[in-house]
Amino acid sequence: MAAVMQSNIPGIAVRRGKVRDVYDLGSGQLLIVASDRISAFDVIMPTPIPDKGAILTGLSNFWFGFFKKECPGVKDHLIETDVAKYPEHLRKYADQLKGRSVLVRKTTVLPIECVVRGYITGSGWKDYLKSGVVSGVKLPAGLKQCQQLAEPIFTPSTKEEKGHDLPISFDEAAAKVGAEVMTKARDLTISLYKRAAEFARSRGIIIADTKFEFGTHPNVDGGRTPILIDEALTPDSSRFWPADQYEVGRDQASFDKQYLRNYLETLKWNKTPPGPELPNEVVNNTRAKYVEAYEKLTGKVFS
Repeated sequence: MAAVMQSNIPGIAVRRGKVRDVYDLGSGQLLIVASDRISAFDVIMPTPIPDKGAILTGLSNFWFGFFKKECPGVKDHLIETDVAKYPEHLRKYADQLKGRSVLVRKTTVLPIECVVRGYITGSGWKDYLKSGVVSGVKLPAGLKQCQQLAEPIFTPSTKEEKGHDLPISFDEAAAKVGAEVMTKARDLTISLYKRAAEFARSRGIIIADTKFEFGTHPNVDGGRTPILIDEALTPDSSRFWPADQYEVGRDQASFDKQYLRNYLETLKWNKTPPGPELPNEVVNNTRAKYVEAYEKLTGKVFS
Protein backbone atom coordinates (compact mmCIF):
# COMPACT_ATOMS: atom_id res chain seq x y z
CA MET A 1 0.00 0.00 0.00
CA ALA A 2 2.68 2.52 -0.98
CA ALA A 3 1.27 6.03 -0.82
CA VAL A 4 1.83 8.32 -3.79
CA MET A 5 1.91 11.93 -2.61
CA GLN A 6 2.30 13.35 -6.12
CA SER A 7 3.32 12.25 -9.61
CA ASN A 8 6.49 13.44 -11.29
CA ILE A 9 6.59 13.49 -15.09
CA PRO A 10 9.46 15.74 -16.24
CA GLY A 11 9.09 18.18 -19.10
CA ILE A 12 5.30 18.58 -18.95
CA ALA A 13 3.56 21.55 -17.36
CA VAL A 14 1.67 20.48 -14.26
CA ARG A 15 -0.88 22.08 -11.96
CA ARG A 16 -1.19 20.49 -8.56
CA GLY A 17 -4.55 20.69 -6.84
CA LYS A 18 -5.50 19.48 -3.39
CA VAL A 19 -5.67 15.89 -4.66
CA ARG A 20 -5.03 15.79 -8.42
CA ASP A 21 -2.01 16.61 -10.57
CA VAL A 22 -3.05 17.87 -14.02
CA TYR A 23 -0.56 17.70 -16.92
CA ASP A 24 -1.18 19.62 -20.13
CA LEU A 25 -0.13 17.33 -22.99
CA GLY A 26 -0.97 19.80 -25.73
CA SER A 27 -3.29 18.99 -28.65
CA GLY A 28 -6.29 19.57 -26.41
CA GLN A 29 -5.49 16.71 -24.03
CA LEU A 30 -4.81 16.55 -20.29
CA LEU A 31 -3.43 13.80 -18.08
CA ILE A 32 -5.05 13.77 -14.63
CA VAL A 33 -3.33 11.83 -11.85
CA ALA A 34 -5.07 11.31 -8.49
CA SER A 35 -2.62 11.34 -5.59
CA ASP A 36 -3.10 9.92 -2.11
CA ARG A 37 -3.33 13.41 -0.61
CA ILE A 38 -6.38 14.18 1.49
CA SER A 39 -7.74 17.56 2.46
CA ALA A 40 -10.21 18.69 5.08
CA PHE A 41 -11.46 22.20 5.75
CA ASP A 42 -9.55 23.17 2.59
CA VAL A 43 -6.21 22.16 4.14
CA ILE A 44 -4.08 19.33 2.75
CA MET A 45 -3.08 16.92 5.48
CA PRO A 46 0.63 16.03 5.69
CA THR A 47 -0.28 12.33 6.00
CA PRO A 48 -1.52 10.56 2.84
CA ILE A 49 -4.16 7.83 2.73
CA PRO A 50 -2.68 4.75 1.00
CA ASP A 51 -4.41 3.84 -2.31
CA LYS A 52 -6.81 6.77 -2.08
CA GLY A 53 -5.96 8.04 -5.59
CA ALA A 54 -6.64 4.63 -7.11
CA ILE A 55 -9.95 4.31 -5.22
CA LEU A 56 -11.13 7.75 -6.40
CA THR A 57 -10.10 7.07 -10.00
CA GLY A 58 -11.70 3.63 -10.10
CA LEU A 59 -14.95 4.87 -8.60
CA SER A 60 -15.14 7.89 -10.91
CA ASN A 61 -14.53 5.69 -13.94
CA PHE A 62 -17.28 3.36 -12.72
CA TRP A 63 -19.76 6.25 -12.59
CA PHE A 64 -18.69 7.63 -15.96
CA GLY A 65 -19.42 4.20 -17.43
CA PHE A 66 -22.70 3.95 -15.50
CA PHE A 67 -23.93 7.28 -16.85
CA LYS A 68 -22.99 6.35 -20.42
CA LYS A 69 -25.35 3.36 -20.15
CA GLU A 70 -28.08 4.80 -17.93
CA CYS A 71 -28.23 8.42 -19.10
CA PRO A 72 -27.92 8.46 -22.90
CA GLY A 73 -26.66 11.72 -24.29
CA VAL A 74 -24.57 12.67 -21.26
CA LYS A 75 -21.00 13.40 -22.33
CA ASP A 76 -17.83 13.27 -20.25
CA HIS A 77 -14.19 14.21 -20.76
CA LEU A 78 -12.67 10.70 -20.79
CA ILE A 79 -10.45 9.67 -23.68
CA GLU A 80 -8.55 6.71 -22.21
CA THR A 81 -8.11 4.98 -18.84
CA ASP A 82 -5.67 2.21 -19.84
CA VAL A 83 -2.04 3.29 -19.39
CA ALA A 84 -0.96 0.77 -22.04
CA LYS A 85 -2.91 2.86 -24.59
CA TYR A 86 -1.50 6.22 -23.49
CA PRO A 87 0.94 8.14 -25.74
CA GLU A 88 4.26 6.32 -25.81
CA HIS A 89 6.20 8.95 -23.86
CA LEU A 90 3.89 8.44 -20.86
CA ARG A 91 4.07 4.66 -20.68
CA LYS A 92 7.50 4.68 -18.98
CA TYR A 93 5.76 6.25 -15.97
CA ALA A 94 3.25 3.41 -15.72
CA ASP A 95 4.22 2.70 -12.10
CA GLN A 96 2.99 6.21 -11.17
CA LEU A 97 -0.01 6.23 -13.49
CA LYS A 98 -1.57 2.77 -13.48
CA GLY A 99 -4.98 2.74 -11.79
CA ARG A 100 -4.86 6.37 -10.70
CA SER A 101 -4.78 8.37 -13.95
CA VAL A 102 -7.00 9.24 -16.90
CA LEU A 103 -6.37 10.84 -20.29
CA VAL A 104 -9.06 13.46 -20.96
CA ARG A 105 -10.06 16.18 -23.39
CA LYS A 106 -9.32 19.71 -22.28
CA THR A 107 -12.42 21.83 -21.70
CA THR A 108 -13.33 25.34 -20.68
CA VAL A 109 -14.17 24.68 -17.05
CA LEU A 110 -17.31 26.24 -15.60
CA PRO A 111 -16.16 28.24 -12.54
CA ILE A 112 -19.05 26.79 -10.53
CA GLU A 113 -19.27 23.82 -8.17
CA CYS A 114 -22.56 22.14 -9.10
CA VAL A 115 -23.80 20.90 -5.73
CA VAL A 116 -27.00 18.91 -5.32
CA ARG A 117 -28.55 18.02 -1.96
CA GLY A 118 -31.06 15.25 -1.41
CA TYR A 119 -30.86 15.54 2.39
CA ILE A 120 -30.39 18.53 4.67
CA THR A 121 -26.99 18.19 6.33
CA GLY A 122 -23.56 19.77 6.59
CA SER A 123 -23.26 23.44 5.70
CA GLY A 124 -26.75 23.32 4.21
CA TRP A 125 -28.15 22.35 7.60
CA LYS A 126 -26.26 25.23 9.27
CA ASP A 127 -27.62 27.73 6.72
CA TYR A 128 -31.13 26.32 7.12
CA LEU A 129 -31.02 26.78 10.90
CA LYS A 130 -29.99 30.41 10.45
CA SER A 131 -32.39 31.48 7.72
CA GLY A 132 -34.43 28.60 6.31
CA VAL A 133 -32.67 29.26 2.99
CA VAL A 134 -29.87 27.30 1.31
CA SER A 135 -28.11 28.97 -1.65
CA GLY A 136 -31.19 31.01 -2.43
CA VAL A 137 -33.58 28.05 -2.09
CA LYS A 138 -36.30 28.53 0.54
CA LEU A 139 -37.01 25.27 2.38
CA PRO A 140 -40.09 24.25 4.42
CA ALA A 141 -40.11 24.99 8.13
CA GLY A 142 -39.65 22.18 10.64
CA LEU A 143 -37.07 20.05 8.84
CA LYS A 144 -34.87 17.84 11.02
CA GLN A 145 -31.16 17.24 10.68
CA CYS A 146 -30.34 14.81 7.86
CA GLN A 147 -33.97 14.65 6.73
CA GLN A 148 -34.59 13.73 3.10
CA LEU A 149 -35.92 16.62 1.04
CA ALA A 150 -39.11 16.24 -0.99
CA GLU A 151 -37.02 16.93 -4.11
CA PRO A 152 -33.25 17.39 -4.47
CA ILE A 153 -32.15 21.02 -4.56
CA PHE A 154 -29.40 22.65 -6.61
CA THR A 155 -27.09 24.72 -4.40
CA PRO A 156 -24.12 25.95 -6.44
CA SER A 157 -20.97 27.50 -5.06
CA THR A 158 -17.98 29.38 -6.41
CA LYS A 159 -14.67 27.66 -7.16
CA GLU A 160 -12.08 29.53 -5.14
CA GLU A 161 -8.35 29.13 -5.79
CA LYS A 162 -7.69 29.76 -2.09
CA GLY A 163 -9.94 29.41 0.91
CA HIS A 164 -13.51 28.17 1.08
CA ASP A 165 -15.87 27.97 -1.88
CA LEU A 166 -18.76 30.38 -1.37
CA PRO A 167 -22.45 29.40 -1.73
CA ILE A 168 -24.31 31.40 -4.39
CA SER A 169 -27.79 31.37 -5.87
CA PHE A 170 -28.64 29.92 -9.27
CA ASP A 171 -29.14 33.43 -10.65
CA GLU A 172 -25.67 34.46 -9.46
CA ALA A 173 -24.17 31.35 -11.06
CA ALA A 174 -26.04 32.04 -14.32
CA ALA A 175 -24.68 35.59 -14.35
CA LYS A 176 -21.15 34.16 -14.29
CA VAL A 177 -21.44 31.57 -17.08
CA GLY A 178 -24.66 32.35 -18.97
CA ALA A 179 -28.22 31.27 -18.29
CA GLU A 180 -28.38 28.61 -21.04
CA VAL A 181 -25.27 26.72 -19.95
CA MET A 182 -26.06 27.06 -16.24
CA THR A 183 -29.62 25.81 -16.73
CA LYS A 184 -28.30 22.74 -18.54
CA ALA A 185 -25.67 22.19 -15.82
CA ARG A 186 -28.33 22.43 -13.10
CA ASP A 187 -30.67 20.02 -14.87
CA LEU A 188 -27.84 17.56 -15.52
CA THR A 189 -26.68 17.75 -11.92
CA ILE A 190 -30.11 16.90 -10.55
CA SER A 191 -30.87 14.14 -13.08
CA LEU A 192 -27.47 12.45 -12.60
CA TYR A 193 -27.85 12.64 -8.84
CA LYS A 194 -31.33 11.09 -8.91
CA ARG A 195 -30.23 8.16 -11.04
CA ALA A 196 -27.04 7.58 -9.02
CA ALA A 197 -28.89 7.87 -5.69
CA GLU A 198 -31.45 5.28 -6.83
CA PHE A 199 -28.69 2.87 -7.82
CA ALA A 200 -26.63 3.48 -4.68
CA ARG A 201 -29.64 2.85 -2.45
CA SER A 202 -29.98 -0.57 -4.08
CA ARG A 203 -26.38 -1.20 -2.94
CA GLY A 204 -27.05 -0.09 0.64
CA ILE A 205 -25.69 3.47 0.38
CA ILE A 206 -27.53 6.78 0.69
CA ILE A 207 -25.96 9.59 -1.32
CA ALA A 208 -26.92 12.56 0.82
CA ASP A 209 -25.34 15.13 -1.47
CA THR A 210 -22.63 15.45 -4.07
CA LYS A 211 -20.98 17.90 -6.40
CA PHE A 212 -20.27 17.66 -10.11
CA GLU A 213 -17.98 19.74 -12.23
CA PHE A 214 -18.63 20.58 -15.85
CA GLY A 215 -16.79 22.09 -18.78
CA THR A 216 -17.68 23.00 -22.33
CA HIS A 217 -15.99 22.00 -25.58
CA PRO A 218 -16.61 23.42 -29.06
CA ASN A 219 -16.97 19.92 -30.49
CA VAL A 220 -19.88 19.16 -28.16
CA ASP A 221 -22.95 21.10 -29.27
CA GLY A 222 -20.82 24.07 -30.19
CA GLY A 223 -19.82 24.54 -26.56
CA ARG A 224 -23.39 25.14 -25.42
CA THR A 225 -23.87 21.86 -23.53
CA PRO A 226 -21.81 21.07 -20.40
CA ILE A 227 -19.85 17.83 -20.25
CA LEU A 228 -18.93 16.00 -17.05
CA ILE A 229 -15.31 16.46 -15.94
CA ASP A 230 -13.00 15.89 -12.97
CA GLU A 231 -14.40 13.21 -10.62
CA ALA A 232 -17.86 11.79 -10.07
CA LEU A 233 -19.54 10.55 -6.89
CA THR A 234 -16.48 9.70 -4.83
CA PRO A 235 -16.05 9.83 -1.05
CA ASP A 236 -14.16 13.11 -1.60
CA SER A 237 -17.03 14.81 -3.43
CA SER A 238 -20.07 13.21 -1.80
CA ARG A 239 -21.64 12.23 1.48
CA PHE A 240 -22.23 8.47 1.55
CA TRP A 241 -24.29 7.06 4.42
CA PRO A 242 -24.97 3.38 5.22
CA ALA A 243 -28.69 2.98 4.53
CA ASP A 244 -29.21 0.42 7.30
CA GLN A 245 -27.99 2.89 9.94
CA TYR A 246 -29.83 5.98 8.71
CA GLU A 247 -31.92 7.83 11.27
CA VAL A 248 -33.36 11.34 10.98
CA GLY A 249 -32.38 13.95 13.58
CA ARG A 250 -28.72 13.15 14.15
CA ASP A 251 -25.33 12.94 12.47
CA GLN A 252 -24.92 9.83 10.32
CA ALA A 253 -22.23 7.21 10.04
CA SER A 254 -20.47 7.68 6.71
CA PHE A 255 -18.23 6.13 4.06
CA ASP A 256 -16.57 9.44 3.21
CA LYS A 257 -14.09 11.88 4.74
CA GLN A 258 -16.63 13.09 7.31
CA TYR A 259 -14.92 10.58 9.60
CA LEU A 260 -11.67 12.52 9.17
CA ARG A 261 -13.43 15.87 9.71
CA ASN A 262 -14.99 14.54 12.92
CA TYR A 263 -11.55 13.45 14.18
CA LEU A 264 -10.03 16.84 13.36
CA GLU A 265 -12.83 18.58 15.26
CA THR A 266 -11.57 16.89 18.44
CA LEU A 267 -8.13 18.54 18.11
CA LYS A 268 -6.93 21.96 19.17
CA TRP A 269 -6.28 22.95 15.56
CA ASN A 270 -7.42 26.24 13.99
CA LYS A 271 -8.17 24.73 10.55
CA THR A 272 -5.36 26.62 8.86
CA PRO A 273 -2.14 25.20 7.34
CA PRO A 274 -0.24 23.22 8.26
CA GLY A 275 -2.60 20.37 8.95
CA PRO A 276 -1.83 17.93 11.77
CA GLU A 277 -0.15 14.59 11.18
CA LEU A 278 -2.75 11.82 11.23
CA PRO A 279 -2.34 8.78 13.52
CA ASN A 280 -2.25 5.32 11.96
CA GLU A 281 -5.71 4.48 13.31
CA VAL A 282 -7.30 7.45 11.52
CA VAL A 283 -5.38 6.71 8.31
CA ASN A 284 -6.38 3.04 8.31
CA ASN A 285 -10.03 3.74 9.20
CA THR A 286 -10.30 6.41 6.50
CA ARG A 287 -8.85 4.05 3.91
CA ALA A 288 -11.20 1.27 5.03
CA LYS A 289 -14.24 3.55 4.60
CA TYR A 290 -13.16 4.55 1.09
CA VAL A 291 -12.57 0.91 0.14
CA GLU A 292 -15.95 -0.14 1.53
CA ALA A 293 -17.72 2.57 -0.49
CA TYR A 294 -15.90 1.44 -3.64
CA GLU A 295 -16.76 -2.21 -3.12
CA LYS A 296 -20.40 -1.65 -2.23
CA LEU A 297 -21.03 0.60 -5.22
CA THR A 298 -19.03 -1.23 -7.89
CA GLY A 299 -19.66 -4.77 -6.67
CA LYS A 300 -15.92 -5.45 -7.10
CA VAL A 301 -13.16 -6.22 -4.61
CA PHE A 302 -10.65 -3.37 -4.49
CA SER A 303 -7.18 -4.56 -5.38
